[in-house]
Amino acid sequence: MIKLNKVSKTYRTDKVETLALKDVDLHVKKGEFVAMMGPSGCGKSTLLNLIGLLDRPGQGSIEVEGIPVTRYRDKQVASLRNSTFGFIFQSFHLIADLRVIDNVELPLLYRSMAAGERRRLARAALEKVGLGARMDHYPNQLSGGQQQRVAIARAIVGRPQVLLADEPTGNLDSKMGEEVMDILLKLNEEGTTVVMVTHDEREARRTSRIVRVFDGQLVA
Repeated sequence: MIKLNKVSKTYRTDKVETLALKDVDLHVKKGEFVAMMGPSGCGKSTLLNLIGLLDRPGQGSIEVEGIPVTRYRDKQVASLRNSTFGFIFQSFHLIADLRVIDNVELPLLYRSMAAGERRRLARAALEKVGLGARMDHYPNQLSGGQQQRVAIARAIVGRPQVLLADEPTGNLDSKMGEEVMDILLKLNEEGTTVVMVTHDEREARRTSRIVRVFDGQLVA
């Protein structure tokens, strides 16, 4: 479904040049749950951002459903990203002065969709993560685990084919983290492809494949 071919990425400032990824080949198949592991600063998040089309490689190519993304203009890439991917981050990135349901609706504002349909999909996404009764609350009225479930609802509201999660349980205690993992596993069982960055070996072992990253390269 997603292929990275000889992908490299270098970040440059006036004085420093940092090679984040070097000659990465990766194929994520439809329906997989892939865990990416490695020490801090090894390139995991950079790799996740490239998979999700949040960044472009310096060298190499990325294909989505067999089509090289390099053929796409910026507007086309943004449209593909919005329709194909859902994103979950370690920090929940909820807007404090918006109700839960309004936070979940946000990705749908970039689509041609009636307000009633946006609201229906947001309600369904919140029901799926077990927060149907909390949709009129504000983020500061929820626990950390509940806020991350709202973030998951926001990520899946557009029915993405691929869910990208960067340390989704990193700010949660073990019980809350397990609840979030259970939701991700259920979504994967229902057909969503999941790629997750994690430092937790136990979580990684629950996925279908572990990809290890070290110094910007994939290692066995």
